[in-house]
Order: sequence, then structure tokens, then C-alpha cells
Amino acid sequence: MEDEIVSGKPLPPKITAVKALEDWKLKLTFTGGQERIFDMKTYRYGVFARLEEPEYFQRVRIVKGSLCWPHGQDLHYGMLYHNSNPLSFQE
Repeated sequence: MEDEIVSGKPLPPKITAVKALEDWKLKLTFTGGQERIFDMKTYRYGVFARLEEPEYFQRVRIVKGSLCWPHGQDLHYGMLYHNSNPLSFQE
């Protein structure tokens, strides 16, 4: 629910669409239609090392409004929203 509140603050919108782009970027669409770009370059290490493989990176999926990959790597929609840039900012 878009108007959920935690600790008196509304939750950030959830992801409704994702597209893996070149150069390890993700185009995210959030509830309400806002589009943002998230740069994954610094997340290709440790548990996310497999994302270095372009074919695997492309296998991103949405689960409960957040992003997941087949081997359990996941990123929360709130972190993605707050650490991404509006699409118009990128153009």
C-alpha cells in the first residue's frame, strides 16, 4: 500500500518496473510512475560479485517491490529510491 507509514514517516514508493541498462545501471519505475536511474557499479563485489556477469545482471526481477536476482541477491526499494537519480536528472 502506497500510503503505509512507519515511525510517522511514509514509506518510499515500491518498484513496479525495472530494466537493466548498459554500464551496470538500472532504470526503475516506482509506484506513481516516477522513473529513476540507479548505478550498480559499486555493488558488484562481495555477495553481489555475480552481477559482474552481464547476462546474470540482466536477470533482475521485482519481488514485493524490491529487486532480486536468481541466487538471492536483493536490494530494498527504499534504498534504491533514496540512492537513485530522477530520470530527467540523467538526461
